[in-house]
Amino acid sequence: MTRTNNTKIQIAIIQSEVQAPLDPLIGKCVCILGYGNQGQAHAQNLRDNGVQVRIGAEAGTRGLAMAKSAGFEVLTSAKAVENADLVIVALPDEIHGQMWSVAIAPHLAPHAVVGFLHGFSIRFGILKPAPHIGVVMVAPKGPGKTLRNRFVMGQGIPSLFAVHADGVNAANTRALGLAWANGIGSVRAAIVETTFAAEAEADLFGEQSVLCGGMLALVKVAYETLVDAGYPPMLAYIECCHELKQVADLVYARGPSGMRDAISTTAEFGAFDAEQMFVSEQLRADFKRILAGVQDGTFAARFQRDANDGFTRLKKMQEIAQQHPIEAAGRAVRDLMPWLKEE
Repeated sequence: MTRTNNTKIQIAIIQSEVQAPLDPLIGKCVCILGYGNQGQAHAQNLRDNGVQVRIGAEAGTRGLAMAKSAGFEVLTSAKAVENADLVIVALPDEIHGQMWSVAIAPHLAPHAVVGFLHGFSIRFGILKPAPHIGVVMVAPKGPGKTLRNRFVMGQGIPSLFAVHADGVNAANTRALGLAWANGIGSVRAAIVETTFAAEAEADLFGEQSVLCGGMLALVKVAYETLVDAGYPPMLAYIECCHELKQVADLVYARGPSGMRDAISTTAEFGAFDAEQMFVSEQLRADFKRILAGVQDGTFAARFQRDANDGFTRLKKMQEIAQQHPIEAAGRAVRDLMPWLKEE
C-alpha cells in the first residue's frame, strides 16, 4: 500500500480464506509476548484454530499465571522467542524498545517474522528491526474481550493488516501475517490492508479527538454545566455519561443515520441544532493540531519522555481526574446497578 499524498492512503479489503489461508501457520510455532487483554485473545483464538502457541512472560507477572492456568506453555520472553516462526509482540508500547533490545532481537531465529498489534513503535522509530527481519501488523479494531467473544460466537471483528518489511522471504512474511489475521477470526469480518503509518496515525488521532479525549471532555463539561446550573450530580451523570453507551452502541451497529432513526424526534432535532454550534472553525483547527502532533512525532516523543520518567506527568493527570466530582456521582449511579461490575 502506498501513500498517494499527505492525506490519502489506499486500502484493500480481504474477506476470503483463499486470500488469507490459515495453512502457513499450521505446524509452525507462534510465540506471543504478553498475555494481557489482546494477548490472551490472540493466543486462545489461534490455539482453537489448531495453531501451536507458546507464551512469553516473566516470573511473578499476572500474565504468566493466567497463561499457565489457560493451559499454555509459558517461558521467559527471551526463551519463548527462540526458534519461533512468528513472534507476536502483545506488550505495552512503552516497553517495546527495551524488550526488543533485550529479549527479542538477540534471540530471533534467522527466518522469524515479527508481528505487532499497533504501528506505534515502528512508525515512530521506537525500535528499528534489521532489514533481514520480516515485520507485519495485525491490529484488531476492538478490545481483546470482544475479539474473543465474537470468535467463540463464530463471528469476527475487522483487523488492519500491513507489511512493514519483507525480511528474507517476502511471500512467507505476508502469508504468516495474513494467516495470523485469519487465525484470530478477522477474515470472518474483514482484513483491511493498509500501512503501519496509517494505522498508527489514525488510531492515535481517533483516540485523542473522539474516542477517549474528545468523549471524556464533552462528558465532563456537560456534567459541570448541569451541576453549576443547580441540577443534582447523579442526574447530571446519568444524562451526560451513563446513557452514552446506549447511543454509542446504536452508532456502532447502525452508523450515524441509523442512530438518528432510533432516537426521538426531539433528540434528533436538538442534535442537529447542537452539531451546528459544535462544528466550528476552532474545532476543526484543534483537530488539525492534534493530527499534526501525531504525524510529526511530537506526541510520540512526549509519550516516550513521560514513559522514561516513570509516567510522572500521566500519574499526576490521573490523580487530578480521579478527584473530579463526576467520579463520586458515577460511583453512586453504578451502585444502583451492581451487575455492571461483572461487565
